[in-house]
Amino acid sequence: MRRPGAGGRRRAPRGDRGSAAVEYLGFLPLLLLVALAGVQLGLAAYAAQQAGTAARAAARTGAQTERAHGAAQAGKAAVSDWVGKRADFDVEGCPGATVTATVTVSIPSVFPGIDHFGPVHKSATMPCDESN
Repeated sequence: MRRPGAGGRRRAPRGDRGSAAVEYLGFLPLLLLVALAGVQLGLAAYAAQQAGTAARAAARTGAQTERAHGAAQAGKAAVSDWVGKRADFDVEGCPGATVTATVTVSIPSVFPGIDHFGPVHKSATMPCDESN
């Protein structure tokens, strides 16, 4: 009859040593891919939120002044620098009843080798100030 090792525990066969580390290394690329996908999704949501903020600021300023250039400047000032550099503004309206500002922001990529994930378009419409 064979006696168990010290403390009544059986020893694992020597061929299984380090197998957990090898399995973890095999699973690590999938974990990194899921983490990068989560970061990419958050980046896209942040760009969309910032585009909406820029559109509202540009429309608000465009409704108060007659210069579309000033509206685009106000839209860029309302968002973070990296979003402002990627944003394109189109402000139409006043003189008239309303002004519409459309902002297009390209979404950057966190994945190597992929340039971007396309643009985000957001619009905002405001009534023109009566003095315009």
